[in-house]
Amino acid sequence: MKRFGKFAGIALVLVVAALTARSCFSHDLIVRLSDRKEISFKQMMGDLRKVAVIYVGEVHDNPDHHVLQLRIIRGLHRAGVPLAIGMEMFTAGSQQELDRWVAGQTGTAAFQRIYRREWNLPWSLYGDILLFARDKRIPLIGLNVPRDITRKVGREGFASLTEDERRKLPPNITCDVDESYMAMIHRSYSSHGLSANTFRNFCEAQMLWNKSMAYHMVEYLRKNPGRTVVVITGGGHAIRGGMPVQVDRERPGLSSRVVLPDPVVRNGRITAEEADYLWLSH
Repeated sequence: MKRFGKFAGIALVLVVAALTARSCFSHDLIVRLSDRKEISFKQMMGDLRKVAVIYVGEVHDNPDHHVLQLRIIRGLHRAGVPLAIGMEMFTAGSQQELDRWVAGQTGTAAFQRIYRREWNLPWSLYGDILLFARDKRIPLIGLNVPRDITRKVGREGFASLTEDERRKLPPNITCDVDESYMAMIHRSYSSHGLSANTFRNFCEAQMLWNKSMAYHMVEYLRKNPGRTVVVITGGGHAIRGGMPVQVDRERPGLSSRVVLPDPVVRNGRITAEEADYLWLSH
């Protein structure tokens, strides 16, 4: 089977058809996008153990995606990989509270209140990951910036931020959006029904997320060079042109992989340039 060309893609409808044909079995279908071969979970984990950063995308309200994320985290922990978990769901300003949770200094009820302040989806979606991190003393990294900042950028654009608001961001963060990322966002989020007048603001908000999360993760790795970071974030951030390329610019040469559970790209198409593994499960 031929390898991907630079702009070639894999049609997910074919993969879904293969999965449907196996529906009577309990089976993960993991596609290695570099050669479009189906591989086992064990094979994928053997590769993931070799890298410094693993981006595992999600549709936030899909519980199956969080089950898959936890399987990767458990597998790496069992293999003795020193882990940290970077999370879009928490801001960098919540880091001390995350540290206290992992150290066992905060009760579950109190931490659930912190979680609800930071993220607006049910605890049940992320609770098993957060409890596993606490029980195994796996550091959690708050990656995001204050929600009111990204909301304002999404409504009015990056230029609307005041000097005081920009001081809440990591240093030297700008919001230039390259054409390739804009095209990817347009493909991935076409179902949002955004008008031309609001699309650039939406794209700038996504880029602000990507750059800020990249900065905070790289800062963690500079202080903790022996850790492997599993990044839990939305598919539009996990995809190679999102957060990973910003990390590459901050820290060239840092090894990484992108794992996307289906469906995270809404036009039903994903390329080898955008991810390393596509994971379908039923």
